[in-house]
Amino acid sequence: MKYTEIIVHTNTFGSELVSEIMWEYSDQGVAIEDKNDIKVLNEMKKGSWDYVEENLFKTSEDVLVKGFISENDKKSFEAIKERIEGLKDLGLDIGSLKIEADGIDGDEWREKWKENFKPIHIGKVVVRPEWINYELKDGETEIVIDSNTAFGTGEHETTSMCVYALEKFVKPMDTVIDVGCGSGILGMVASKLGAKKVVMTDIDETAVEAANHNVKLNGVTNAEVLLKNLLDDEAIAGDVVVANIMAEILIGFSKDINKNVLKGGIIILSGILSSKQVEVKDAYIAAGFTHVYTETQGEWCCEVFKKPE
Repeated sequence: MKYTEIIVHTNTFGSELVSEIMWEYSDQGVAIEDKNDIKVLNEMKKGSWDYVEENLFKTSEDVLVKGFISENDKKSFEAIKERIEGLKDLGLDIGSLKIEADGIDGDEWREKWKENFKPIHIGKVVVRPEWINYELKDGETEIVIDSNTAFGTGEHETTSMCVYALEKFVKPMDTVIDVGCGSGILGMVASKLGAKKVVMTDIDETAVEAANHNVKLNGVTNAEVLLKNLLDDEAIAGDVVVANIMAEILIGFSKDINKNVLKGGIIILSGILSSKQVEVKDAYIAAGFTHVYTETQGEWCCEVFKKPE
C-alpha cells in the first residue's frame, strides 16, 4: 500500500495544535521531531535515558509534525491543509506552518527497514529478528526478537556485556531477575543458559507487553514478566540479578536491592557511562557488596558484584 507523508513545519508550542489535527486524519500515527526535546532530555539530571545519540541533534531547527494518509485520500489531504491554514488566524507564534507531502510505498519501506536488522552474535548467544532464518552452530543459543517492538535487539554494548556476564555466572537451578527488562533479551538469555526460574520486571507497560510477546515467541516457559518496581517486593530474590539501566537509577537501587539478592548471589549492572563508573562502584561497595570485576566497551561499563555469604 502507498501512503502520503504529510510534514508540517511549526515550533514547540504549535506542535500540539498541529498534531491534534493530524491525529484526526492520519492512518499510521503521528510523529513529532522537536530538537528542543532532545536538548532538554540531554540536560536532565534525572530521567529515563543516560545518553542521547549525536545524530538526534542534527534534526531541523523547525519542529516537524508528520502524519500519514493513503495515497489516494485527496479529501483528507485538502482537509488537513485547510485546518492548518486556519491556525494562522489564531494570531499565535506557531512557526511557518509550511506543508510538505511525499509519497511512500509501504511495502518497500518495510523491506528497507528490515534490511537494518541482522543476526547479532554475543559470545555463544545469537539474537535474530524473527523473519531471518539462521542455522545455529554447535554450542550457540538463539534468541528471537520481534523488532517491531519499541525496545532493543541486543546490539548495544551495555546489553552485550550483560550477556557475557550471564554466560559466566548463571548456573542450573539459579533464579535470575532481570530488572528493567525491556524486550526481555537478558531474561531469555538466562533461561536458555539453564536458569531454573527467571523473573523479569519493568515499570513500563509497553516493555512488559514486548517482553511477554518475545517470551512466547521463544518458547520460554520458566519466565514470569511483572509490571512492577522490583524494590517494592522483598519476596522476589535471585541468585543472579541483572540490571541494564541508567547509572543514576542503579545508584538509587544500591540502598535497597540487597534484599532482592540471595546470599552469595551475583549482581550485574550495566548502562553505565565510563564517567559514572566510580560512582556506581562506590555506591555498591558502600551497600555491602564485594566488587568482582569491571568490563568496558567503548564509553560504557558493566560492574559485577557479589553479595557476601
